[in-house]
Amino acid sequence: MDYHALADQIKHWAIELGFEKVGICDVDLSQHEAALQQWLDAGYHGEMDWMARHGMMRARPAELLPGTLRVISARMNYLPPQAQFASNLNNPTHAYISRYALGRDYHKLLRNQLKKLGVKIEAAVGELGYRPFVDSAPILERPLAQKAGLGWTGKHSLILDQDSGSWFFLGELLVDIPLPVDTPSEDQCGKCRACVTSCPTGAIVADGVVDARRCISYLTIEYDGVIPLEFRKAVGNRIYGCDDCQLVCPWNRFADLTQQSDFHRRPAFNEPDLVALFAWDEATFLRNMEGSAIRRIGHQQWQRNLIIAMGNAPYSSRIIDALTRHQGQSALLDEHIEWALAEQQAQLPFSNTKHQRLVRIIEKGLPRDA
Repeated sequence: MDYHALADQIKHWAIELGFEKVGICDVDLSQHEAALQQWLDAGYHGEMDWMARHGMMRARPAELLPGTLRVISARMNYLPPQAQFASNLNNPTHAYISRYALGRDYHKLLRNQLKKLGVKIEAAVGELGYRPFVDSAPILERPLAQKAGLGWTGKHSLILDQDSGSWFFLGELLVDIPLPVDTPSEDQCGKCRACVTSCPTGAIVADGVVDARRCISYLTIEYDGVIPLEFRKAVGNRIYGCDDCQLVCPWNRFADLTQQSDFHRRPAFNEPDLVALFAWDEATFLRNMEGSAIRRIGHQQWQRNLIIAMGNAPYSSRIIDALTRHQGQSALLDEHIEWALAEQQAQLPFSNTKHQRLVRIIEKGLPRDA
């Protein structure tokens, strides 16, 4: 078997399947084990218990699939045309949703394409042990991607490529054949600290190290409890994830647009008015989020995030009315509604409670003696 020729063919097949770049590396991630343990010991994983549950298996791919010799790391762009980053983030009455989640859930698409790649390789070699992964198992995908030459780990902990920035998904195909490996990528961030200084909550605590407990993406997606007071103002209008560290990265000036229409903005997010999104009942939320990664956080967490965004928005009687109507549904929501109402009311021109009530009555068009 000419494994060098096979490696070239694998990369060709991967491009045909919609991936933009593919690399191959061995399974040795021992140099990352100490850093992983330190990150876990510091509690930076927050309440993501699954990050610690499997111990060092995350750094040992061969334990996921015994006999694994190589990891085929692949990436797929998700930046769509007309991304509308600044317009949504700078409009406090609109919801900002992380770029990766505006289209369809990427997990199934990438996993299916990786499985097809495995089938093609198996047809070529006769018998193959392989398994695709897309955020579906404890595996350090970013160190593997760097080792396979797909990019280096930026100070924000994401993989960066000098030709494509960071707007791409990663997936892995574990195989049990001795393919030739690619040259690892070298760090090219230099002295740039744009991502570190732009993080709204100071979540990047060291180069390449993120304290998830302070990260808006973690707080709005992975964390289902009460958002700490110290972070609520910083959340702004970000209701699902945060892209700030990527938006300011100079390398993203070179990012390529996606070729996958599945990753384009879905119509429900064309005019993401906060009050309109908050008005969705659970059935509407599930219907509009069908096929979306957002669906997994559930309706209540979706509402919680919107409540914080409405508390951060300019004063509006629409927001006051919407928040008031939803009081009493759950203790979790009430905790955030009380805060959001206080933030809204603090923007009124009168500090006197009676004056505040009068203004609200007049805005509703009710008689003064109501």
